[in-house]
Amino acid sequence: MATPTTMTPAGSVAGPTDTETVLVPTLAPPAHARRGRWIDQWDPEDTTFWANGGRRVAQRNLYGSIFAEFLGFAVWAVWSIVVPQLPAAGFAFTVDQMFWLIAVPSLVGATLRIPYTFAVPLFGGRNWTIVSALLLLLPTAAIAWAVQRPETSFGVMLAIAALAGVGGGNFASSMANISFFYPAKEKGKALGLNAAGGNMGTAAVQLAVPFVIVAGAGIALERAGLMFIPFILLAAFVAWRFMDNLTSAKADYRSFADATRSRHTWIISFLYIGTFGSFIGYAGAFPTLLKGQFPEVTFSVAGTVLSIAFLGALVGSLARPFGGILADRLGGARVTIASYLGMALGAFGAIMALREHVFWLFLASFLLLFTSTGIGNGSTYRMIPAVFAVGAGTGTSLDRARKAAAGCIGIAGAIGAFGGFLIPRGFAMSTTRTGSLEAALWVFIGVYAVMSAVTWAVYQRKGAAMTEARI
Repeated sequence: MATPTTMTPAGSVAGPTDTETVLVPTLAPPAHARRGRWIDQWDPEDTTFWANGGRRVAQRNLYGSIFAEFLGFAVWAVWSIVVPQLPAAGFAFTVDQMFWLIAVPSLVGATLRIPYTFAVPLFGGRNWTIVSALLLLLPTAAIAWAVQRPETSFGVMLAIAALAGVGGGNFASSMANISFFYPAKEKGKALGLNAAGGNMGTAAVQLAVPFVIVAGAGIALERAGLMFIPFILLAAFVAWRFMDNLTSAKADYRSFADATRSRHTWIISFLYIGTFGSFIGYAGAFPTLLKGQFPEVTFSVAGTVLSIAFLGALVGSLARPFGGILADRLGGARVTIASYLGMALGAFGAIMALREHVFWLFLASFLLLFTSTGIGNGSTYRMIPAVFAVGAGTGTSLDRARKAAAGCIGIAGAIGAFGGFLIPRGFAMSTTRTGSLEAALWVFIGVYAVMSAVTWAVYQRKGAAMTEARI
């Protein structure tokens, strides 16, 4: 017979007029109540605890996290839609400079992901969500100021674009925070929802900004930054009012150390550059590619010019959960190899479309590229716990293997994001040196072939140590 649970105060909401107490069930002695919404006792693996209120608290934090991460991705990607509009706003940047403005937010965001991961244990998940949301005010306000001044130098614009990288760091802290709230059996679903919600921010900003900046007469590009400010303030308020800190959320430096010593961490990080890196890289470059290669093609809705570039990020985001589902059924390595083949085919189709100047083939090829990156994102992430679980059968404890897998997820997420820098820079170099995108696309095809071969050799080749485990 289960021990009765009691509802115990675990913290109170900070604020002069709010006296609500956060209630969570516990089987342990009463938790110490502290201001700032700190929960001192949290055990999601206890089924009674989870059923009698733990799930509700976790879901409340998940929803707040998704909203904040959605905005983080949107701000991270906003330069992808601002850059194609800069000439109309009076800026005279070269093609290479414009691709730098697209690429540098990804470079900064990837670099910030590791420190953002450790910010949650250091400051508390709720507290850091508030801070990281408010940090988004810096790049958005700076955009609104700079785009109204065509005399702004490229160096200043590049620094402002770099500020958008804080949005990319949000992914790591958000995923780390939510991982502490959920039991192992539900963690995958929760993290999948959190990641998908964030990825959708890329598509949303590419859909919304073109409408917002042309509402009324002319182009008001400063609205691309101003439109975020009320939502950022709302995200900070939601985190302050509804989210919680967990005292049990501790930084596990040992898991990161264990992960760095495993060759699979670096192999999977390399593979993730090809999946997530391709997603964020193509998402950043796609609006500029469409406008540069097919300037004659326009779409309008209710008299407003519509950028269809958002379709790429949209299908890529929606495909990510299916990658995980397929990987569960067929094996992550097989699905990842298939995703690379899909990316290679999409890149080849784009080359043929450029040669014949066929817009619909170009669009279809890139949608195949985006779909394949989304599937590859899901399947590659699914490989990580499976790979480290095999290690648990070779002398490593299951608990330590799980922690090493968590460390690998953090490292791979950071390294993979560097693809968001490499792909736009590849397009810039190709255009500058050859006058065409073809050279870059051929290089990308070659890289996908190498990544596919590495996946097969390590995780699918007959006789390989991982093959029997159906990684």
